[in-house]
Amino acid sequence: MKKSLNDAIIECRLCPRLVEHRESVPSRKCYASETHWRKPIPGFGDPEAWLLILGLAPSSDGANRTGRIFTGDPSAKFLIRNLHAAGFANQPDSLHRQDGLKLIGCYLTAAVKCVPPKHKPLPIEIERCSRYLEEELTLLPRLKSVLALGQIAFQAYKSHLLRRNIACRSFKFAHGACYECEGVPLLYASYHPSPQNTNTGVLTDQSFQCLLKKIQERAL
Repeated sequence: MKKSLNDAIIECRLCPRLVEHRESVPSRKCYASETHWRKPIPGFGDPEAWLLILGLAPSSDGANRTGRIFTGDPSAKFLIRNLHAAGFANQPDSLHRQDGLKLIGCYLTAAVKCVPPKHKPLPIEIERCSRYLEEELTLLPRLKSVLALGQIAFQAYKSHLLRRNIACRSFKFAHGACYECEGVPLLYASYHPSPQNTNTGVLTDQSFQCLLKKIQERAL
């Protein structure tokens, strides 16, 4: 991704509540000796990506600690394992920024670039962060599909479409749903790969793999 955009994201201080939280959120004892990132998180992946995966926001033990989206937490473990199985990643693990992970045809980002308190960004915080998503999308010209992980990411992408005057108000979030509009990538929805969903069986490897296969078959 373009360096100037990544720099702008990392330097962002538009949301005082998020700045305070990301810089002060306590770390777990097992990570206490590490130097934590505690800054906004830019996207990561293949600049020639045809699939964009849009998450909610960094987690405190994941990206806010490691400095890379979907890295070092249970959600990352689930997501990257399944992306590797589907051929989107060169390895099944995402542990830290120097672990050698490369994405293939895929780009990861989040609707909100800073870790929010209780995983719940405010509407104004989502709106302020939308400028970065808008620019990320312009820098991924080969996109064919967007996969929104969870309700908030889905709504954030719908807001992007509405700003472009694309009729999408009828789009409803549901795992496996697919929506098509002329001139923009296909929009898919999935439950977020958080432990709340993966530990309870709401989202399984099998169901997520089925969705990734559906996305691949329609795009390739």
